[in-house]
Amino acid sequence: MESNKPKKKKKRTNSKTKKQTKPTPKTETKQEKSEWGKTKTEQQEKLEPINFQNKDKIHPLTKQKFSKNYFEILETREQLPITAQKENFVKLLEENQVIILTGETGSGKTTQIPQYILEAGYSYGGKYRICCTQPRRVAALSVATRVSEEMDVELGSEVGYTIRFEDKSSPETLVKYLTDGMLLREAMIDNNLSQYSVIIIDEAHERTISTDILFGLLKQLLTTTRKDDLKVIVMSATIEHKLFQEYFNNAPHLDVTGRVYPVDIFYLEEGENDYVSGVIKTSVEIHLSEPKGDVLIFLTGQEEIEDCCERLYWRLCDSKSSEIGEFEIIPLYAALPYYEQKKAFMPTPDDKITTLQNGEKKTLYGRKFIIATNIAETSLTIQGIVYVIDPGFSKQKVFDPKKRVESLLVSPISRASANQRKGRAGRTQSGKCFRLYTKKTFEQLERQTIPELLRSNLGPVLLNMKKMGIINLLMFDYLSPPSIDLLVRALETNHYLGGLDEDGELTELGHQISSFPLDPQLAKMLIKSQQYDCCDEILTIVAMLSTPNCFIRPRKRRKQADQARARFIDCNSDHLTLLNVYNEYFTIQKNQKNQWCKQNFINNRTMYQAVNIRKQLFNILRRLDLYRKSYNDYSKNQSLIELKIKKCLVEGFFMQTAYKLKRKKYLIVRDKQQVLVYPGSSIQFFRDWILFHEFVLTERNYIRTCTSIEGQWLVDIAPHYYETSKFSNGRVKSALESLHRQRKSAMEKFKKKKMKKGENATGKETEKETEMGKGKGKEKKKKKKKKSKKEKKKENVKENVKENGKEKEKEKENTKEVKKNKKKKNKKENKNKEKKKSGKKNKKKKKRKKTSGEIKNLLSNENKIINNDEDNSRKRKKKTKKKKKEKKKTKEK
Repeated sequence: MESNKPKKKKKRTNSKTKKQTKPTPKTETKQEKSEWGKTKTEQQEKLEPINFQNKDKIHPLTKQKFSKNYFEILETREQLPITAQKENFVKLLEENQVIILTGETGSGKTTQIPQYILEAGYSYGGKYRICCTQPRRVAALSVATRVSEEMDVELGSEVGYTIRFEDKSSPETLVKYLTDGMLLREAMIDNNLSQYSVIIIDEAHERTISTDILFGLLKQLLTTTRKDDLKVIVMSATIEHKLFQEYFNNAPHLDVTGRVYPVDIFYLEEGENDYVSGVIKTSVEIHLSEPKGDVLIFLTGQEEIEDCCERLYWRLCDSKSSEIGEFEIIPLYAALPYYEQKKAFMPTPDDKITTLQNGEKKTLYGRKFIIATNIAETSLTIQGIVYVIDPGFSKQKVFDPKKRVESLLVSPISRASANQRKGRAGRTQSGKCFRLYTKKTFEQLERQTIPELLRSNLGPVLLNMKKMGIINLLMFDYLSPPSIDLLVRALETNHYLGGLDEDGELTELGHQISSFPLDPQLAKMLIKSQQYDCCDEILTIVAMLSTPNCFIRPRKRRKQADQARARFIDCNSDHLTLLNVYNEYFTIQKNQKNQWCKQNFINNRTMYQAVNIRKQLFNILRRLDLYRKSYNDYSKNQSLIELKIKKCLVEGFFMQTAYKLKRKKYLIVRDKQQVLVYPGSSIQFFRDWILFHEFVLTERNYIRTCTSIEGQWLVDIAPHYYETSKFSNGRVKSALESLHRQRKSAMEKFKKKKMKKGENATGKETEKETEMGKGKGKEKKKKKKKKSKKEKKKENVKENVKENGKEKEKEKENTKEVKKNKKKKNKKENKNKEKKKSGKKNKKKKKRKKTSGEIKNLLSNENKIINNDEDNSRKRKKKTKKKKKEKKKTKEK
């Protein structure tokens, strides 16, 4: 792109006179700093179209010849339904700021619309970018690779992507695919999003938290700072375009009609209770009776997918008596390693031709069965899919603000997501969609999915909104506003963490927390790790918690996987087990890491992600000047290092603790939820207090990724959260009351020690001063030592009477107590003498010594007070003498 810039300068200088040629560089610098497109002539110069489709010319961006693959892909691109609407779309984009675009899956909107905008010249000579958001990481990555192939460009140069903890873009990037969360993070740094000329929000029907906040933020920008130079396009296959049109002030709507291949839909006459068994039945029938084509099955989670894979395999093996074709069963979910996810994109098994008993020949089709979560629902094209099996369920996040519980619940999907699933079939040929529910249930489903903003925890997003300049969260222009309970709970949690003050404004700690792409609790834990001298250890723990589960436990090799995991287990903490795994992985050489992961049943992809995440978090800590290298030697004091790490964990997760009831049962503090430790946990010694990272709601309530802690740490680190007045009567309150008592007694002891240290220090200073002074002080001290105890007592009483009348009474009481103690001593001595005569041993001598020691301490304390008073009076006299001498000298001069 740099080679194009000087050509534009030459054209401008030639068209103008000689007088105007001199100030040209100054005007260009002003244009870069000023707002875009103030005049029509400037817009026409900037909006020079880029011609990609001329086969004779060289590539306009790379300045090289087009590859053969480019022309092959170009033929398929021209057959897409979106190509018929290209001219209409470009005209609407020139005339309007916002466009609502709907098109069925397979129409090519996600891949083609950004290229049409680039070809129309909206990159402004390479100065600005075109971005397209996706709700999931996998979608952003896969679409970016496809568009780079279509544009005949390397991934990361002119076309790039940005997902959390992974950025494959450069200053040359013109088309950028990124998750909606990453665009929000960019808005925190640059509130105006000034590097983008066109922002495309794709898959808007999913209504994630980030997309809803982006809608409000973009609407604000379009009316204030970016009135004339920003374009916004909202896209989806199934969307309520009227709702978005009203929200964006009657924006125009463009509907891309037509799809590549039709899809037939089949319903059940009666519903099934066990939809997994229904999936297996239909998939076997498809493989036996239907023509060639791969099958995509949607299920809710990892456990269901693995169970279905095993059951389907055995069912198909049993039916081999009827001679069926080759098959492959491939799971697809987020926690899988990368090499396992790649299998979904591999070619299907080959067909077979067999001869029947009649002599007729029959082709047995090879087939892939891809069993996936809703990852495969949007913007992820798997070639060869013809049949889709939809049971009508998915896992959704649901947050209860009263119980403070965020859980993944299996719930029915919406009609919009059902149509999205249907669209996965028919990409390459006419397909079929088997819905394992009746038509009535489909009509009873909700039109759109419930927005994530209305059913999830807003704590992690709230600080980001504050940093973006959104002051009043209640008055923010939401597309669908959340409940007040959710907002209040989010404000409360961030206030307890220290991110917000009493007025609801960001504190210094809040600014630091919001600069990390993490949950506030994890971010605070990282920031506080400097105080506990364990930055390196907490960095690795946070990196491991930010990735999927690193342990692989296949069904056929469970015992071997458990034995391999036992090497890393810490019996008191799941967090420390993750630390052990990372530390050993880091010591191994690069060539041997894959083999090590396979031997120890560890996900290589998650470990690779953890290494990259740790690097990025380390850079953020260094940038904020919060990193401190931890010089911990595990061979010498491992228990002390573990205590530091656990205390640092409490700094972030003091709101997620539980108290032991019976055996493995715990009660969550402040929420009164009875829970069990997750079966896969490495904790073997169940102590009174436990800290957890996740709360999982299934058939039973489980807490996951736990660490046993001391209850006293909670009261010391977060006394504002664990005030006993906030708890109702019960076991937890009584346990906290005892902890608060212990804390008070410990504080009092600590204060007394400080007082004693202060007294000793003052006594030592006075002794030094007397030694430096005249010899009279030494003589007086010697005389004092020779004096008897009775004389000391009398002198002490006299001096104390002069200073304070109150001290007199105290000393009299002390003298009385001393006399009583003497009488007791005499009695005990007489008894001891009698016992010695009888030959019995006396066991109470220790007590006698203690009482005499107490008396000596009392007397010594009194003597110290007297000596201090005498030394202070001497100091005053010396100072007055010095002042008089200095005055005399000044007068004589």
